[in-house]
Amino acid sequence: MKFVDYQHRFSCAKLERDGAGVLLIRLHTNDGPLIWGVAPHAELGELFAAIASDRDNRVVVLTGTGETFLALPPGDGPGGLARGEYPAEIWDRIVFEGNRLLTQMLDIEVPMIAAVNGPANVHSELAVMCDIVLAADTAWFQDAPHFPGGLVPGDGVQIIWPLLLGPNRGRYFLLTGQKLGAIEAQQLGVVGEVLPAEAVLPRALALAADMAVRNPVLLRNTRHVLTRPLKRALAHDLHAGLALEAIASLSGATFFKR
Repeated sequence: MKFVDYQHRFSCAKLERDGAGVLLIRLHTNDGPLIWGVAPHAELGELFAAIASDRDNRVVVLTGTGETFLALPPGDGPGGLARGEYPAEIWDRIVFEGNRLLTQMLDIEVPMIAAVNGPANVHSELAVMCDIVLAADTAWFQDAPHFPGGLVPGDGVQIIWPLLLGPNRGRYFLLTGQKLGAIEAQQLGVVGEVLPAEAVLPRALALAADMAVRNPVLLRNTRHVLTRPLKRALAHDLHAGLALEAIASLSGATFFKR
């Protein structure tokens, strides 16, 4: 896979790569902050697979657009998913894409740096699964669409957040819809650096440039050793979590008709 083969293929991400092999992924919806929905759910796993297949990538930087990293549509939530309005065949696709979203991100064989430019209230695990996490002082992390919105937190958040926060803090985060601010996230070991918003991406690119000049085998093998615990955890529990999420959603059709 070559960069030209996938550079312009995905509607939810703008891609740039410099001569040193630093690949910048800028998540977006119509050139504004990425609003989560059908397209990014389907596309991002395939984007990560393409990046993983391109051996010319040396370091990957993941960021958002504007003042937000990732968001649900304003006032929106799981809606019909929680009420069981989606048929089983839709859930079959959601489970397929949900597995690929996280596992194919971890298949990227070079270091990943998250430049979290603002709040992330949906799929915030995409940021914190990176090897280095830098956050704007305006950023916060949340899992708004799952338990608070009537869905089982089974698409990987139930694995990643308890690993990072510890079991009790992780469960509190998922069950209460807690907004975890950047400073607190740094104090808890989730975020490496908290910076003014305008400094986050330049700092990420500077770190990436320092890494990119290193032996590419060193970069790939370091990424392998750092991601193996996450890969094992996802292999054990991701598919089962997605299945339990689907079952609870499908049962919602009966529950909400009472």
